[in-house]
Amino acid sequence: MKLLIINGPNLGNIGRREPEIYGHEDFEPYLESLKKEFPEHEIHYFQSHHEGEIVEKIHSAKGENYDGIILNAGAYSHTSYSIRDAVAAINIPVVMVHISNVYARENFRHENVIAAKCKGVITGFGLRSYELAVRSFAG
Repeated sequence: MKLLIINGPNLGNIGRREPEIYGHEDFEPYLESLKKEFPEHEIHYFQSHHEGEIVEKIHSAKGENYDGIILNAGAYSHTSYSIRDAVAAINIPVVMVHISNVYARENFRHENVIAAKCKGVITGFGLRSYELAVRSFAG
């Protein structure tokens, strides 16, 4: 199975950004361990701070023959109707992940405009949220 992980703004700083919320582990080494844990899957990664680039990557996933997308849109989860519409426009299942439990944080994080267009949402399990998302495609 060919999977694409898309991380949104500020997620390139995982391991250094607010470690009390996001943990101390950098994403790149975690990604390598995830690929080793699931050698039967082809896992690709894309990160951008720019909404339009994320929208373009979601749309290009069809032509790149991805079987699924794991999306952590970061703060765009609460504001981006453009990303929501991109997810709705493709015929590829999307599992949204959040590292922190957004429902235990600020009120504005409780609204998720993209989630209703996703296959499912995994939130609050740290970087393990990505592992759980991969498992959701395998099952």
